[in-house]
Amino acid sequence: MIDAARRILFVHAHPDDESIGTGATMALYAADPGTHVTLVTCTLGEEGEIHVPALAQLEAAQADQLGGWRIAELNAACAALGVEDHRWLGGAGRYRDSGMMGLPTNDNPRAFWSADLDEAAAHLAEVVREVRPQVVVTYDANGFYGHPDHIQAHRVTVRAIELASADHTVDKLYYTTVARRDLAEMFDHFKQSAENPFAEVERVEDLPFGAKDEEIDARINATGTGERKLEALRAHASQIPGGDWMFTLAAELGEAGLEVEYYTLATGKRGPGTRTVEGGPEWETDLFAGLV
Repeated sequence: MIDAARRILFVHAHPDDESIGTGATMALYAADPGTHVTLVTCTLGEEGEIHVPALAQLEAAQADQLGGWRIAELNAACAALGVEDHRWLGGAGRYRDSGMMGLPTNDNPRAFWSADLDEAAAHLAEVVREVRPQVVVTYDANGFYGHPDHIQAHRVTVRAIELASADHTVDKLYYTTVARRDLAEMFDHFKQSAENPFAEVERVEDLPFGAKDEEIDARINATGTGERKLEALRAHASQIPGGDWMFTLAAELGEAGLEVEYYTLATGKRGPGTRTVEGGPEWETDLFAGLV
């Protein structure tokens, strides 16, 4: 039994998702001796695009060994973030990376996208019953940006909470998001950059993600976690090249640019908030706000 007073569960689709979207938050809570952080990853990320030439033969069309390599990368990332409790949904390799929406890889018999919902959720429900988290974090119904495995992670998490509800009630379920106001600032900043992640987008409003201020419930300013998040991102070297825009952002704007992460509250009671942005609404600054 986990004795920590505060327990939080993060559910992510692939290795590196945890570091990109919630790395600062995880590092913040992992550093708190009174909080237990659990990470569940749903696939090994076998269909990821490889950015290290020496590893090209690991891709699915060749040796199909990228998943094993990414296990080691995730272990290193978790160590950087201070997360000691990591699980693979149903065990390592039970569910395969489905690839991007509409690709033939979606139809692989082992693809997470094709997994039986109740079966997959039952595996996660076991974790919920064991860990007894007050707070759970995953993606919204669109999987943040439409990836089939992210969408399935959402469905599995919601169903798992239902299946485990007779034994444990999750107080708050959050979905990851980003603030549209921050996206607008980055959009302008990267317009003239060779590493512009928005090069194919004309307007911020056209991006498949991003929330208005009034749609956000929590803003976690994980001060001091920037270097740990950077180290976790570097650990996923096969997927995140050294010239990635996140590293450029940190180099130009400082590590603090990686330390703020946003969430929307899907279920549960919103706790007391603080006005963290001038002229903005009052957002929670702790995902346990109003609980313990």
